[in-house]
This record gives sequence, structure tokens and C-alpha cells, in this order.
Amino acid sequence: MKTQPSILKAALWMAGWLSLMLVTAIAGRETTRELDVFQVMLMRSVIGFFMLYPLVHASGGLAAMKTARPLGHISRNVVHYTGQYLWLYALTLIPLAQLIAIEFTMPIWTAILAVLFLGERMNIWKNVSIILGLIGVAIIVRPGAGAINPGQLYALASAVGFAISVVMVKSLTRTESVVKIIFWMLIIQSLIGLIPAIPVWQWPSLQTWPWLFVIAFGGTFSHYCMARAMLHADATVVVPMDFLRVPLSALAGWLVYSERVDTITVLGAALILAGNMLNLKSAGTARIRPALDNATNR
Repeated sequence: MKTQPSILKAALWMAGWLSLMLVTAIAGRETTRELDVFQVMLMRSVIGFFMLYPLVHASGGLAAMKTARPLGHISRNVVHYTGQYLWLYALTLIPLAQLIAIEFTMPIWTAILAVLFLGERMNIWKNVSIILGLIGVAIIVRPGAGAINPGQLYALASAVGFAISVVMVKSLTRTESVVKIIFWMLIIQSLIGLIPAIPVWQWPSLQTWPWLFVIAFGGTFSHYCMARAMLHADATVVVPMDFLRVPLSALAGWLVYSERVDTITVLGAALILAGNMLNLKSAGTARIRPALDNATNR
């Protein structure tokens, strides 16, 4: 049954995405005050699997999760796991607004990789978007202004990792459903994370457990909210709503952690977002399915 277009429903699902992404970022910072990032990632995947299971059951159960492309899932999740680790580690080192602004370079790296590996073509709008994004990153990182915060480099590397993951997901979605991709993401990343988590394992305190459940829930169902939003409106309508994450993250950082955002960061973020808008313009009347591919990335 075809889903009827609805800007209101798309906006409501995007409100869920934005809320979950913001609380996940805060929960990530709170848990890493006590626990190692490797342990947080393992617990996020394990708890997230049990939270996802009702959707797995509704999709036909474990039998329906069988895949003919195990190597595709494994390689994608090795890259995605690395990107997630770098993102969470950067979260402990730099302000939320900086992290999210740098993360938004991900579509720029995706465009470059799509040209190199998927045979997609560049045009003037994509070229300008890449240039604006790179200038924006240079403004935020300010390589000539003294010592660079390692957290900025980790955030940039995570954005590149997420971009590689998107290109790989685009291949997987030709044969795999969103639920199946998330299912294998949680399974594979649990197995990957087990080895590095064992040496740093410690039993979480009572006050940390709620944050771990927030990370697991937000990290799992934020994908679902984005995917549902894409079913009700085109990517050119939905994706700009996600740009609200930059000012909302700055507001959350100020309210929760008293983080201040300087003018340079605002300027860099504005250029990165402008580049993303031009990238959307180059997509023109991009329809729902390509955007659904990106919804499974985080």
C-alpha cells in the first residue's frame, strides 16, 4: 500500500529523529564519563538488538533476516563501527555544536566517493557544495591558528567513515530491507565490539544504566524515524529539517554543559550547511528511495 505524502507526518517523524539524536549525544557524553567508549558501543549494540526485536518479529522473524550478502554487511559494519567510535570519542573532546557541524560534511565526502566508486557524475552545484564544505571545515578547525584539537580531527574522520558506510549501504539496499540492515548492524557490531570491550569492562553504576538505555534506544530507533519521514516526503523536503540539529545541538550544549559557540564555528557551520543545500539542489527531484539508503547509516 502506497504511503500518502504528508509534510506534517514527515515533520513529526523528523522531530522524533532530532530528539533522539540530541539525547543520544548527551547520553553518549554522560556514559563516557564513567565507561570506556568501546564498552559503551558494545552495550549500545546488545541492548539495541533486544529493542529492535519487535520490528524483526513483525518483519517475519529471524528467518526473514537471512542474507545472501554477509560480506557486504561485515565490511560495511567494520567501517561504520570505526566511524561511530571516532564520533563518540570526539564527543568527549569538543563541543556538541562543533561535532555536529563537522559531521554534516558527510554528504560532501559521500558525493566524492560516489563519483569515484559508483560512477556518479559531478556538476557545478556538487563542485560548489564540496568547496563550501571544505572551507567550512577549515574555518572550524583553523589549522593555522595553533594546535588543532584532536577531537576535531576525530570528528572529521568519523564523517569520512560514515560517508564510506553510506556508499556501501546504497549497494546493500538493492536487496536488503531497512530492518535487516539495522539487524545485521547490531549483530556484527556486537561481535566486533566484544574483543576491545573485554579489557576495559567495568560494571556500570546505577546512574549510568539509564543513559545506556537512552543510547541504545536512540541509536536504534532514530534510523526508523528518519526512514518513516522519507516515506511521507521527498529527500529535498526532509533533509533540510535535519539541519536543525546544528543550532539545536549548540542550544543543548549551552543549556546542559554551558558550552559557548564562537562566531568562527557559526560561520564554518553555515558554509557546510550551505554546501549541503546546494548538494540537495543538484539532486533536483530526488525521490524517496535514495534517501532511504542514508537513513540506515547512523
